[in-house]
Amino acid sequence: MGLDLGQPLLATDPLEILYVSLGYFLLTGVLLKLAPAQKVRLIGSIRLFAGCLLLHGAAFLLFRIPLPRTVEIANVLAFLVGAMALVNTGSVFVFDVLLSRRRPQEIVRDLLVAAGYLAAAFWLLARFGLSLSSIVATSAFLTAALAFGLQDSLGNLMGGVALQIENSIEVGDWIRVEQTIGRVKEIRWRHTAIETRNWETVIIPNSMLMKQQVAVLGKRTGQPVQLRRWIYFNVDFRVPPSQVIEVVTEALQTGTTRGVATNPPPHCVLCDFKESFCQYAVRYWLTDLIVDELTDSTVRVRIHFALARAAIAMSIPAATMFVEEHNPEKAGLKQDREAQRRLEVLESQELFRALIDSERRELIPHMRLAPFVKDEAMTRQGMEGHWLYLLAQGSAAVYVAIGNGPQEKVATLTAPDFFGEMALLTGDRRSATVIALEDSECYRLEREAFQSILNRRPEIASHLSEVLARRRVELESVRQHLDAQARQRVLRDARQSIFESIYRIFSLRGPG
Repeated sequence: MGLDLGQPLLATDPLEILYVSLGYFLLTGVLLKLAPAQKVRLIGSIRLFAGCLLLHGAAFLLFRIPLPRTVEIANVLAFLVGAMALVNTGSVFVFDVLLSRRRPQEIVRDLLVAAGYLAAAFWLLARFGLSLSSIVATSAFLTAALAFGLQDSLGNLMGGVALQIENSIEVGDWIRVEQTIGRVKEIRWRHTAIETRNWETVIIPNSMLMKQQVAVLGKRTGQPVQLRRWIYFNVDFRVPPSQVIEVVTEALQTGTTRGVATNPPPHCVLCDFKESFCQYAVRYWLTDLIVDELTDSTVRVRIHFALARAAIAMSIPAATMFVEEHNPEKAGLKQDREAQRRLEVLESQELFRALIDSERRELIPHMRLAPFVKDEAMTRQGMEGHWLYLLAQGSAAVYVAIGNGPQEKVATLTAPDFFGEMALLTGDRRSATVIALEDSECYRLEREAFQSILNRRPEIASHLSEVLARRRVELESVRQHLDAQARQRVLRDARQSIFESIYRIFSLRGPG
């Protein structure tokens, strides 16, 4: 057992080594240009080949020294290191050049490279007459030591192979292993690497993945990648749950939110009854798993603004106590300032210029504050509505969909302005979708607020129909590209139609 000195030495002709070296370095230089992503692997191979040349040089120097087996050992090591360098370089040529368009999994590459190492080692041992099987067969201790030492490595190897064969985890999947959540970067023969949202790369042995539960996040057969998220909030129990659910669900399903799936749509549910409040949750499906907290924040903002528009306050702990000095004079001044602000909003709107000052003040108590967050839908085309919005602060875009076509932007509203007046005064469905371009503040005015005013002065309907008719013609001109003559005809017909609708909706007596 050992090296057979009767076997001839492997060729160490300096000229032959020179030719092989030139060919190797030429090939490596070409591969550095063709596969720059494998620069680290190629540089490692160059270092191995340099070690091979050094060992060949040592063998040449030791040839004249009468030390037993020194030349043979140096040659074995030289060719073994050189074979490893050639296998590494060959793998780059095969996988990154020849198979660059259909590159197999990294674990396949690792296994084939390992097989190449073993093949080179067996060939060299056979060439020098050293039998590996005889060593293993005659040494029970060595066999047991190898089996025990390779136990973990074999477990990781088999785990990696099983993952590839079953295809249960793929590169790009988001997985949760115990408390670690991340996206699978690569699956190697020994480990699986995942990248977390904290910019960490976690190395998990494949044997561990095979032994414990692994959750693949957002993955369902035949469905897009999306993960359900829960956003909890609390509201006072005195507010009807049906109202909270309706307000929040409508706000989230009206329009779109970046990162939130439209199918299934987001919705609100009542989760639990607590000491002094009801616990609710918004369930939505996240489409981009890397921006989970940012999307959660956007949804929370939508919830906050939706509740504020409906005058629904978030709950506060029952043990919280507020001590506030009651100052009637201060409270009166605050109410007067708010009333003056609302009056200024009414006076700035063309729709209310036919009203006298007392009539505009009569509308002030009916104006409900309605804030909207940026990108939120204020109204939606085709929906019913019994109120209009007075845009007091901010801006909005008006979109119209013709038939089954996509929505087109037709106008931009900037405070002070108003919209939704047609649904309020004529009963028509919303003719356009209005989207907030920034955080905006509106006042919502119900139809009942106009009833007593129109009953006293029906002639106001003439002014209202004139304003509404002009707004309708502006919209129709954009949708149908009307010329001046057509605009006049549509304006005349719209004025009469709207006038009659106002009389009918408000049950006025007169020329309706």
